[in-house]
Amino acid sequence: MSEEQRPPGPLVEPGPALSATRLERYSRTLALPGFGDEAQRRIRAARVLMIGAGGLGSAVIPALAAAGFGTIGVVDADAVESSNLPRQTIHTPADVGRSKVASARDTITELDPETRIVPVGAMLDSSNALELFADFDLVLDGSDNFPTRYLVDDAATLVGIPAVWGAVHQFGGQAGVSWAQYGPTYRDLFPVPPEPGSVASCEDAGALPSVCTVIGGLMVTQAIALVTGIGEPLLGRAIVHDGLRGTFREVRYERDPLAEPIVGLIDYDLFCGIRPPSSLSLVERTGGGLSIQAFQELIARGEKITLIDVREPWEAQLASIPGSALVPLGELEADLEEDAEGVATALRDASVVIYCHYGPRAERARRLLIEAGVADTVVLVGGIDAWAREVDPEMMRY
Repeated sequence: MSEEQRPPGPLVEPGPALSATRLERYSRTLALPGFGDEAQRRIRAARVLMIGAGGLGSAVIPALAAAGFGTIGVVDADAVESSNLPRQTIHTPADVGRSKVASARDTITELDPETRIVPVGAMLDSSNALELFADFDLVLDGSDNFPTRYLVDDAATLVGIPAVWGAVHQFGGQAGVSWAQYGPTYRDLFPVPPEPGSVASCEDAGALPSVCTVIGGLMVTQAIALVTGIGEPLLGRAIVHDGLRGTFREVRYERDPLAEPIVGLIDYDLFCGIRPPSSLSLVERTGGGLSIQAFQELIARGEKITLIDVREPWEAQLASIPGSALVPLGELEADLEEDAEGVATALRDASVVIYCHYGPRAERARRLLIEAGVADTVVLVGGIDAWAREVDPEMMRY
């Protein structure tokens, strides 16, 4: 493991001294070489979040509780179905129809009534991931779809916590660790999601129940290693398991030097090609800032765009983007002050892209239009300067 990939030691500080009952309970773990009382106290103090209470979650959640993790959060929006039971062993036939997080909560409580449980019966998305992750030391991702995997990876990167990920498909599975501060992430291993429909879902392709147990066990071991500082986490390495052949192999990977930095969460259904771009507004697709390349792609697809140049007339005479309407910022402010409703009505159904020289005036114009009710309004990032550099180098600079 390189210095870049070497974590700074245990993830969690030790908790209070263990009671005599706890010492007896964990005696076989405490006897492990290099483990001992302090490592068990770190586990007891740790706050871990499990994404998914399905096949992998069923292997991970009870193992976390039995190992002594003090706080366990579980995120899942689904209810238990009878087809879940062969591989989702924390649920019983009596749980069919109940929420999975409620069933998981009961399982944890039966294993250890003193464990703090944080059930989240909602779908993880870009609106709640960062706030949720901020309350935990570590996240374990047992989701069964690519949008959630990329979301978990990005959110963990932004919050600064490690993510242990696992995936199961038919007779095999994979497991690894993402921790952007100390090594490559899931995005470095899989920079581009697979084409929609190219990888069958668990529902369509199936999953061998015992493989869920194997991959889930690997995930829990990685959680223990990270929390206690024992062993060597799977940073820059992924374990690939073939259940039918009974084999394991290691895949090594490094940071992608061309990867864009993660600066915020995006629409992951769109990123993975699940939702067509035309079904979303510009704001939903971009978050308010449209790159030159993305703008060109919109034009190439023939999408209807209202392009507004908020610079001064003399600036537009020197250089402008074809198809733009010149509305200087001062003039726009006056029009909105005089008849904001009229301006909003005229642009109500439009997808508005605003640009200036670099961006500040365009940002001001965007805020004014949004306040007036023109919601689908974005800024062309970098303005005419970026356009000249990336699209038209012969354009006069000023």
